[in-house]
Amino acid sequence: MLSVHSVVSFDFAVSQVPGWHTTIFPPYFVAGAIFSGFAMVITLMVIARKLFSIEHIVTMRHFENMAKIILLTGMIVGYAYSMEFFISWYSSNPYESFAFVNRAMGPYAWAYWIMVSCNVLSPQIFWWKKARTSLPILFVVSILINIGMWFERFVIIATSLNRDFLPSSWAMYSPTRWEIATFIGSFGLFLTMFGLFVRFLPMVAMSEVKGVLPQANPHFRGHAGSSSSGGHA
Repeated sequence: MLSVHSVVSFDFAVSQVPGWHTTIFPPYFVAGAIFSGFAMVITLMVIARKLFSIEHIVTMRHFENMAKIILLTGMIVGYAYSMEFFISWYSSNPYESFAFVNRAMGPYAWAYWIMVSCNVLSPQIFWWKKARTSLPILFVVSILINIGMWFERFVIIATSLNRDFLPSSWAMYSPTRWEIATFIGSFGLFLTMFGLFVRFLPMVAMSEVKGVLPQANPHFRGHAGSSSSGGHA
């Protein structure tokens, strides 16, 4: 995660395109990877937990801890969003300033505010324990985060390329039918691979299950043995 998303962020950061040329991208992308990764785990686990009846293995404590991590990383992502605007203003670079004002108030403002609403505002409900331990709320918020992170990539790419240095090359992006088909097909490919995984491999590592069983603790065994021997005596 650290290496992949750092390298991917450098692909953007080393370019001179306004909106991409920023040093905050590596930690921003890594935090976003944790953020969206935990959201996707919740999305899949809520369904798999019910379908495979593993409520005794994946407990609400696991979901609550994941919600806390989502809340933390969501605030880091929100901080990165605000710092991008601050740095564009502090740098006094007119191209950078225009790029970020264009994101929030330009033709793709709808995509930007969907991104902010899903990634920054929706996780704030996890400040409350009732929300962190409610499967319907967890599932809905995880879906919103998945949508928001998709729009984050769209905003980073589309809003920077549709208004670059040359006004003569400005244009609005519209996906072709092949791009739409590829996007829809990616869902099918992911679900197929996930289905094959849960069919042929254990969803929960056996080593993790053994580590929390009482008989895996030698102190517990010794205590239990002394109790039973005392009882027989």
